[in-house]
Amino acid sequence: MCGIVGYIGERQAYPILIKGLHRLEYRGYDSAGVAMIAANKNLNVFKCKGKVSDLEKFTEGKDKSGNIGIGHTRWATHGEPNDVNAHPHYSQSGDIVLLHNGIIENYASIKENLEKRGHTFRSQTDTEVLVHLIEEIKEKDNIKLSYAVIAALKQVVGAYAILVMDKNNPNELVAAKKGSPLVIGVGEEEFFVASDASPIIEYTKNVVYLDDEQVAIIKRNEELKIRNLKDKDVTPYVQELEMELEAIEKGGYEHFMLKEIYEQPRSIRDSMRGRLNADKAIVQLGGIVDYEPKFLKAKRIIIIACGTSWHAGLVAEYLFEEYARIPVEVEYASEFRYRNPVIYEDDIVIAISQSGETADTLAAIELAKSKGATIIGVCNVVGSSIARATHAGSYTHAGPEIGVASTKAFTAQVTVLTLMALHIAYKKGTIIESRYRQLLYELDAIPEKVERVLKLNDKIKHIAEIHKDARNFLYLGRGYSFPVALEGALKLKEISYIHAEGYPAAEMKHGPIALIDEEMPVVVIATKGPNYEKVVSTIQEIKARKGKIIAVVNEGDKEVKKTADYVIEIPETDESLVPLVSVVPLQLLSYHIAVMRGCNVDQPRNLAKSVTVE
Repeated sequence: MCGIVGYIGERQAYPILIKGLHRLEYRGYDSAGVAMIAANKNLNVFKCKGKVSDLEKFTEGKDKSGNIGIGHTRWATHGEPNDVNAHPHYSQSGDIVLLHNGIIENYASIKENLEKRGHTFRSQTDTEVLVHLIEEIKEKDNIKLSYAVIAALKQVVGAYAILVMDKNNPNELVAAKKGSPLVIGVGEEEFFVASDASPIIEYTKNVVYLDDEQVAIIKRNEELKIRNLKDKDVTPYVQELEMELEAIEKGGYEHFMLKEIYEQPRSIRDSMRGRLNADKAIVQLGGIVDYEPKFLKAKRIIIIACGTSWHAGLVAEYLFEEYARIPVEVEYASEFRYRNPVIYEDDIVIAISQSGETADTLAAIELAKSKGATIIGVCNVVGSSIARATHAGSYTHAGPEIGVASTKAFTAQVTVLTLMALHIAYKKGTIIESRYRQLLYELDAIPEKVERVLKLNDKIKHIAEIHKDARNFLYLGRGYSFPVALEGALKLKEISYIHAEGYPAAEMKHGPIALIDEEMPVVVIATKGPNYEKVVSTIQEIKARKGKIIAVVNEGDKEVKKTADYVIEIPETDESLVPLVSVVPLQLLSYHIAVMRGCNVDQPRNLAKSVTVE
């Protein structure tokens, strides 16, 4: 959600900014802009509604010179997407420019006071209010830009990641964050700033992640300095990125989403590597080892997440309750944080997020921490805010996920949560040894089974061709397959803009069956398990009303084939682990339908990869 990039050094800034903005396009945006200070101290700002490619066309033939600059992709919050509301924004004098991710909640009152003091505003944004405030403080108190930024942020309520530049000081950038990610790349006599590491990795692997309420003073040919809002110096902690450049490039695939679907055999294996030894029946989760005693004594687990991560949490609910025998509640983070929930000190709260920056999940974590609960994080991005805010946790090791619609993040999360549930169950003695070993061997075999499913791509593409013009879809599943039905429906909605809903199969008779007619495709996950016969009965009920059945079944299934219009056969898998395999054909189905409908698969409209505002 929005993207920031900045550069100061000896190179020309503009090419770095543009390439960085392209790297950040996956975050979701509706306008883009850049600002550079030229050698003659002219401040050149270019911004427009649309894509980064539109910005490139807009800047053709214009002065884009300068060794210092900032760039932004905006996802609209205050004010519609247009050229004026695009970032960067000017101060009253036009000397200072600022770009911003997040929301300034009290901007209206600040704006009103500034207007009374003669300020005029060009845009409808909260961001412009902040840059006006910074300049006013700077001039009134006759202080440096960095001190003015600190003073202004003390008056601000909300979330932000900002990057500020003053044309009268072309040797300095000032960055700050609270609740929205910001990382600084440290090169040889140059610095890079970005919302995440993807624009930086090409130039340096040495980075500093800013913590909340920290302000970075980035000066040419000087050491990086960090202060917090309490005016105390902070020693920068430089760490090395593990990411490789190849991981954020398409690698010959038409879209990032397709690449990431096909990466799942590897990403699932990477999420188990060093943690699972099926032959020795060992699960090792070093990230939570210090909190195992609390897990073993826990009377309740609360899982908080949003979107696809919430669906992964639903799968974990089945796993923890069936094997570890611990009651589980799965909560939308956005509702949990405002519901005045009952939280006990012996509760375990598991927070799940691909980006590790989800604003609602972070706020829910802080609420649960304030009540004394133990917080365990499951996220994909090393050094992210959730990784730092939780007491302990496990990274998924899925690698960078660029496509806005999560695919490999879901299966990686489910993999880690499965290991966690089985490990706790074994330690508690709530799972018998033979069943434990069986599940570990089954889990170890999942990557190979996913590879087999991916070979069904052409068949799934054919099914997509037939149904690409449908206006509605239903997805049905029971037990462990119910969360997969929800996830399959979400994927289709996100990238193809077809209305789709997921339901427990048994709920068909309680309302959704009224929707069934010959125009309604129904995707049913009908793999072998305790509820198989009941799901077959549901399929027959749908066919009796002329619904079109797309069934996901086990290889060799004969019963469902008698009734379903289309079948996708996947390898037989233990019911507890079916989501890791059955979700893959649903991802491919959504992908192909979206491509055939001419949709932007990697950057679906109105969506952002990392939702850093409420």
